[in-house]
Amino acid sequence: MASILNVSAYLFMRIDDPAMLRPVLRERAVVAELKGTILLAEEGINLVLAGDAHALRAFVAALRADTRFADLTPKESWSDTQPFGKMLVKVKREIIRMDHPTIRPDAGRAPAVTPATLRRWLDRGSDDEGREVVLLDTRNAFEIEYGSFRGALDWRIERFTQFPDAAATHRAQLRGKTVVSYCTGGIRCEKAALYLREEGIDAFQLDGGILGYLEHVGPDHWTGDCFVFDEREALRPDLAPRAVSR
Repeated sequence: MASILNVSAYLFMRIDDPAMLRPVLRERAVVAELKGTILLAEEGINLVLAGDAHALRAFVAALRADTRFADLTPKESWSDTQPFGKMLVKVKREIIRMDHPTIRPDAGRAPAVTPATLRRWLDRGSDDEGREVVLLDTRNAFEIEYGSFRGALDWRIERFTQFPDAAATHRAQLRGKTVVSYCTGGIRCEKAALYLREEGIDAFQLDGGILGYLEHVGPDHWTGDCFVFDEREALRPDLAPRAVSR
């Protein structure tokens, strides 16, 4: 049985002192013998960590005890070995770089759809008002090669900073439709949905991203695996690491 707990989570909220918070969180993580990465910025926190289940859950619980991080919602998966080589805590300008300062999820989220709602829409072929639903993959092209929702739009971007230009090019393709943006864990599609709404598109984000969908709904409407940024490389639809030939 897999013994290493893996946790991914993010939260857009205001952090006035990310540089001061960095050594505090690093010390806690090192003491707990965790490995992975925590990104801090004025717009929020993003983390991917792995370690002993009790120690990692205690770390997350202590983090959520800080009222700023109370809404942090971690997604869990398991592995046989530690997928990270070290523990890093970094301060960044953005926890996910888009280079669009007007897009501030910490000031207000775009509307989200739950995994169950999205499955219902995809089952019936339209949203609850009968409008066409368009799935938009906001990940990089190489990630999409591992797996995606069937029929989703793929703009072949190489990095997320290219998303606004791609959206401008394909704006007409989206108008008049219900657009659901998605990504691995929810962080990119949250910014993407806000940007699209700013451009007049009726856009929603998939709450929890692909990992949340697979956890709560399963593989319906999904094909392939899900790329992750650690040594596991990709997860099967049951969120177990797939066997990767190297």
